[in-house]
Amino acid sequence: MKQKRQKNSWGCAAMRSARSVIAGGQDACDQVFLDFDGRFRRRQVIRTEHGEDILLDLPAAARLRDGDGLRLDDGAVVRVRALAEALTRISADDPLLLLRLAWHLGNRHLPVQILAGRLLVREDHVIADMARGLGARAETILAPFDPEAGAYAGGGHHHHDHD
Repeated sequence: MKQKRQKNSWGCAAMRSARSVIAGGQDACDQVFLDFDGRFRRRQVIRTEHGEDILLDLPAAARLRDGDGLRLDDGAVVRVRALAEALTRISADDPLLLLRLAWHLGNRHLPVQILAGRLLVREDHVIADMARGLGARAETILAPFDPEAGAYAGGGHHHHDHD
């Protein structure tokens, strides 16, 4: 049964708001698919899978993770899903080479997702050519992107092995 929405001062149905994030969006009534940039915001309008616009209105910018929940002002939960995006997967048989490549990527201040035996960055032909030039393999893939938060971001970090 659909709930009746409150009306704003212009007589239009008021948009529901999400003002907090909960780890693991169990019992979600809907979901929203966002790329990496869309999952690091404080305030924006997002559209759910069922076509509802929700105002994300957090007290501070938050890094939303795949599976997190957005608690709406009426108590409902909308699950956050990581949208697949074009990435470059860099791999090498030599762990030392992969470590050198991670240093080069960090030196360029690129967001990097570090997984066992491979690195993921946003699709970039220049970076792919650099990796190949140093002896690594680089290929374009489509996968959710969840790079390292950085040493000063605080909190724990967990990885999902998507590719």
